[in-house]
Amino acid sequence: MEQTLIIIKPDGVNRGIIGEVVHRFERKGLKIVGIKMDHLKDEILDIHYGHHKDKPFFTMLKNFMKSAPALLVVLEGNNAVEVVRMMAGATTGYEAAPGTIRGDYSMSHQHNIIHASDSVENAQKEISRFFPKDEVFPYKRIDWEVVYAEDERE
Repeated sequence: MEQTLIIIKPDGVNRGIIGEVVHRFERKGLKIVGIKMDHLKDEILDIHYGHHKDKPFFTMLKNFMKSAPALLVVLEGNNAVEVVRMMAGATTGYEAAPGTIRGDYSMSHQHNIIHASDSVENAQKEISRFFPKDEVFPYKRIDWEVVYAEDERE
């Protein structure tokens, strides 16, 4: 099973759609193995968005991410990174397909509701950045037999 990180950004928190976003992932069959709310600070944002540090929008992005708490969630499932990215939709909300999270709830390139890890490798780094090992909880979901075929379960 693969794990990935999502962050429901301050716009999603302020708009009161945390439950709707999380519900979509649960309905799909992904398992929540870590979840918490945090008011993100410069130190962690400098690391998380470090690949944007030389871009003109970097300070604006950090200020936005510090404007309200964010919800951090570790999701688990087969091909979790790819599935979550498809469900999130294109980065810019007005370009995202209807039915995706960004397509249904965003018109912006920055206020786009959700961050989703872009690769398995980055997902592992991001999860460890935000979640100590004792905050990620492995368990067996009782409905796993109806979510996955027998040869898909690990």
